[in-house]
Amino acid sequence: MSTARTRLAVALSATAIAALALAGCASSDPLTGDDGATDEPGTSGPIVIGSQAYYSNEIIAEIYAQALEGAGFEVERNFNIGQRDAYMPSIEDGSIDLFPEYTGNLLQFFEPDTTATTSDDVYAALQEALPEGITVLDQSTATDQDSYNVTAAFAEENDLVSIADLAGIVGLVLGGAPELEERPYGPSGLEEVYGVTVAFQATGDTTVDELVAGNIQVANVYSADPLIETQDLVTLEDPEGLFLASNVVPVVSADLADEIADVINAVSAALTPEGLVALNVQSTVDQMSSDDIAAAWLAENGLD
Repeated sequence: MSTARTRLAVALSATAIAALALAGCASSDPLTGDDGATDEPGTSGPIVIGSQAYYSNEIIAEIYAQALEGAGFEVERNFNIGQRDAYMPSIEDGSIDLFPEYTGNLLQFFEPDTTATTSDDVYAALQEALPEGITVLDQSTATDQDSYNVTAAFAEENDLVSIADLAGIVGLVLGGAPELEERPYGPSGLEEVYGVTVAFQATGDTTVDELVAGNIQVANVYSADPLIETQDLVTLEDPEGLFLASNVVPVVSADLADEIADVINAVSAALTPEGLVALNVQSTVDQMSSDDIAAAWLAENGLD
């Protein structure tokens, strides 16, 4: 065989091998339009989940993380970042994909002069106020906000369900942080919105102690405070929106929202106000880890 023919045979053989190699790398059929891409979740990289430096927020973030992992997504945790000024830029630039937030507080971050107060109004206003590129999934009924509480005994004695039921009760004393006296939802707001007249006592960190002791009858307590459960308190409903509603809500990168909506919305649907308090009790009283609390909650709610 001549040298020219030998070189031609080698070249053709190399071409054939390369073609076979390319065919072996591609699992797609050009006639079907299948490019070999997989539909498995999380293949575009891990979903980065953040949390505040606050045990209750970290628990919710861990629930999100384990729920997504159970659904087949790859997750990266970036917890205990700090407060809103510290982590919001990372959400906006896409370095954090998912974050448990609170509707009212987040709305005020973007719109300090908002007049929305009820849960539905705040949620709707928040959706409009969020910067481009981020959105929210379904809000939970669970909240972490100002609330008015009474002892279970006082609630039963006076047939109390909502703040409105306090109207007409004589001699009520409201306790809370000193600044509550001047807040729009303090004594003046109670009278204006619900027709409830109260005296005010600055109780600060001893508010719940003073309530249990009977020195005050109504206490301003954050709605997810573990003391609500451990001290057998009753949170009064706020149908007129005296307080700015602050429901737990997942903030998510807009381009990821549809992909994880089913998993995270199921978590939001199962997370109740009483349930969030119970989770916080497990952290502060039972000293359980966020990891264990989340795993047990998901199993209990059939979401593991």
